[in-house]
Amino acid sequence: MKYDIIVLGSGPGGYVTAIRASQLGFKVAIVEKESLGGICLNWGCIPTKALLKSAQVFDYLKHAADYGLTVNEFDKDFGAVVARSRNVAGDMSKGVQFLMKKNKIEVIMGTGKLKPGKKIDVTDKDGAVTELSADHIIIATGARSRELPNLPQDGKKVIGYRQAMVLPEQPKSMIVVGSGAIGVEFAHFYNAMGTKVTIVEFMPNVVPVEDEDISKQFERSIKKAGITVMTNASVEKVDTSGEGVKATVKTANGEEILEADILLSAVGIKSNIENIGLEEVGIATDRDKVLVNAFYQTNIPGYYAIGDIVPGQALAHVASAEGITCVEKIAGLHVDPIDYGNIPGCTYATPEIASVGLTEKAAREKGYELKIGKFPFTASGKAKAAGTPDGFVKVIFDAKYGEWLGCHMIGAGVTDMIAEAVVARKLETTGHEIIKTVHPHPTMSEAVMEAAAAAYGEVIHI
Repeated sequence: MKYDIIVLGSGPGGYVTAIRASQLGFKVAIVEKESLGGICLNWGCIPTKALLKSAQVFDYLKHAADYGLTVNEFDKDFGAVVARSRNVAGDMSKGVQFLMKKNKIEVIMGTGKLKPGKKIDVTDKDGAVTELSADHIIIATGARSRELPNLPQDGKKVIGYRQAMVLPEQPKSMIVVGSGAIGVEFAHFYNAMGTKVTIVEFMPNVVPVEDEDISKQFERSIKKAGITVMTNASVEKVDTSGEGVKATVKTANGEEILEADILLSAVGIKSNIENIGLEEVGIATDRDKVLVNAFYQTNIPGYYAIGDIVPGQALAHVASAEGITCVEKIAGLHVDPIDYGNIPGCTYATPEIASVGLTEKAAREKGYELKIGKFPFTASGKAKAAGTPDGFVKVIFDAKYGEWLGCHMIGAGVTDMIAEAVVARKLETTGHEIIKTVHPHPTMSEAVMEAAAAAYGEVIHI
């Protein structure tokens, strides 16, 4: 069974790669061991957003009086919330199946293992092995929840993100270890549903990759929502011998024991590079990542790698972009390497966080003289009308040339606003050009223009 391109893994890196390859005229097969769409569609990006939407609606009901509405009785059905999330994921996976048929991509279900000579052995659920070969093999096997030695996951009391999406019943209390996007999104969901949540973060700030102003505002917001936050803290050990879980937490003031029904470990991800044949083929790896060049070629001709298994941001949209770049280069098109300095990051808790480019601290460390503008949503007519005035937009410009170095947002709907900054930075737009670009009123997005105006002393509404 010979193909032009075989893609190993059907997540947002793999299936997008396969579709673009088919569009370019290649004969394509995709190998998947579990569900089309990979972790993102089935156990990550999509079902978590469905859970978060249920939490948002529940929160609206709790605050109906703030909008002049009377809701006498309401409650939640935790099982139904989880079921809706799974249905959304299932529908999206079916959508990928349709796209595979539409683009004449052969889907081969089974566990793939790379072999020398640009071949893959695929073992199906019955143990039967099929050998495939191709001119080009693209590895897109993604990642899974990272397990720390002192936080072994038993799937019941100490869980990862997959179990957190399908708990059979809502816990009364939960400890979340790690305050990256996965940690704070689940912390928000369970807190909104009524679970008592404590976040334990090793770093001085929650969401530690974000601009410090964003981190501080986010911590204030989630504390106001009822989430307990412990920073500069680490879980040293867990005891699951009792009814729930006891976590020994090391803090600046000594050790503290936290008790909860469940502990969610959200301490990062682990690349899926084991047992897929990398060693047999001779593909080079370093620190849990496959080494590739700017167009995702490995050190072995004919083998490529994209997504969470290569260096760079482990994000769905990054994996998709890498796959498209990879196959377009294979097809001989003129393509530019991806600019990893212009990748947007989004966190879908409440409030949402979105950012791109340099933080203020990173920009100063690089020696830039800065012009910084902030516009609070408390001054936004749209935000006030919507009842979501928490948060702000922060923009960072190079004072000398007006280059837009970074944009950082926190507030309702900001994950849908960040693309303006990404496109503007791609086009090398200056601060003055943003100020002179007419933004619609009343919208949340006009806060971007107002923040830019604030950086240059021209802001109108604060």
